[in-house]
Amino acid sequence: MPHSISLISTIAAGLGLALIFGFLAARMKLPSLVGYLLAGVLIGPFTPGFVADAEIASQLAEIGVMLLMFGVGLHFSLGDLLAVRKIAVPGAVVQMTVATVLGMGLAHWWGWNLGGALVFGLALSVASTVVLLRALETRGVLDSANGRIAVGWLVVEDLAMVLVLVLLPPVGGWLAGKGGADVDSLWKILGITLLQVGGFVVLMLVVGRRFFPWVLWQVQRTGSRELFTLCVVAAAVGIAFGATALFGVSFALGAFFAGMVMRESEFSHRAAEESLPLRDAFAVLFFVSVGMLFDPWVVVERPLQVIAVVGIIVVGKSLAAAALVLAFRYPLNTALTVSASLAQIGEFSFILVAMGASLGLLPPEGQSLVLAGALISIALNQLVFKAVEPLQRWILAKSALARKLEARDDPTAELPASTEEKYLSRQVVLVGYGRVGRRIADALRAQHLPFVVVEQNREVVERLRTKGLVAVSGDAAEPVVLVQAHIANARMLVIATPDTLNVRQMINTARTLNPEIEIVVRTHNEAEAKLLESENAGKIFLGEEELAQSMMRYVLERSAATPR
Repeated sequence: MPHSISLISTIAAGLGLALIFGFLAARMKLPSLVGYLLAGVLIGPFTPGFVADAEIASQLAEIGVMLLMFGVGLHFSLGDLLAVRKIAVPGAVVQMTVATVLGMGLAHWWGWNLGGALVFGLALSVASTVVLLRALETRGVLDSANGRIAVGWLVVEDLAMVLVLVLLPPVGGWLAGKGGADVDSLWKILGITLLQVGGFVVLMLVVGRRFFPWVLWQVQRTGSRELFTLCVVAAAVGIAFGATALFGVSFALGAFFAGMVMRESEFSHRAAEESLPLRDAFAVLFFVSVGMLFDPWVVVERPLQVIAVVGIIVVGKSLAAAALVLAFRYPLNTALTVSASLAQIGEFSFILVAMGASLGLLPPEGQSLVLAGALISIALNQLVFKAVEPLQRWILAKSALARKLEARDDPTAELPASTEEKYLSRQVVLVGYGRVGRRIADALRAQHLPFVVVEQNREVVERLRTKGLVAVSGDAAEPVVLVQAHIANARMLVIATPDTLNVRQMINTARTLNPEIEIVVRTHNEAEAKLLESENAGKIFLGEEELAQSMMRYVLERSAATPR
């Protein structure tokens, strides 16, 4: 039996402590990621006791990066991004620029070189996908208009960071002031890098998107679950390694495109499900290895620097994001929700600081400052989200400017004067135009029944109006929005949005303005459905129950029609 078991001890200590600290973090209502990072701190070289093998932990972290990026690519939806592109693309670019400039200014003040300042600023500019998605899911707003904007914003940030990870290595020496490369040489290096990346991207989009889904189909036909899982993981790691070996691009980009081409397969959902346990395990090891880089003494030795970093992440980024959302004429609630979603940093920041350190760009204290900012901002993110509603009420009560911005002229916030009379009396008011709302609207249109769509996403409202449909933008929880939809004359209010937080307010407003109105509500929460039924909120449709009843009717009909 070999005496050197550093790999086993590193994995055992990392996963075991991650489980303990992750459980404690979850019980304290904090993201588990905080516990994983703390587990890494405990087995790192800056704390007494057992110290894990840093070299092995680094290689395990590389596998974690591959599988994390593979998951990002597997869930990347160009359609979701295009639906909110008008706000997500410029918003993310400007917000990242503002945060990067703030971080670079702070680093320059501390006396860092250009490369270290740039890496530091970029690391503070991008939010954590894991933290954001879990925060939105917890509050039940992931599929809401606000949730879609926040996710689209984050997708743009992720794509920008993938590009940064590709371009940073070839220009690292120049940024660090080493090698004395002139401008012509720098452009030559960038040109070669972009050609290599372009060749890889073309190969994946032309060949990979057809070949790998075909391979997945052939493996699926064997009926072997372990072969299917092996195929998914082998594709993720193999493409990532091949991209680096053949094209000189990063593991991260290779794994991201591996996920993108796998998404083209009809078995992409199964691929995501089968690879999830392994992705989660190595993602935990990645966060543990990141925690090992953190020197906790930085909080004691450099408290003002840590406060400044947290200020940029929580305050600077949030203010920039909120201002941009308001500039696009979205309501204050959307601005506050998006800014709260982005008020933290995570996995991409860790990947970037690790790369910056390996290239000699980032000083040792830079990694610890970024990690301290990540730990504190992630821990505070729950409180930031909880402060959205009371902060919105306080701002509207205290600020005349905020009230003016909320009430400003917006052509999509009121029905056009040319709206036909049939849409203003005995119509159906349909709140939400997502997957469910769209189908209800199609059915109403097919039956020539008048309806008005209420949707928070202004881009969706503009698109509906170009199709000749009657729609108004805004939050249906606000009385003025339902008034614009002529709720007082409506025959029915259909709440098809998954956002259950403001359902009662919508119902109360509708019944105040129209006591005889019939109300139909969609929900996915059984407890919420029972509570709404007890309050006589109207006809409640529980998603899982309706699906079960439809399947049951089909099974009984087929069983009755089949001879014994």
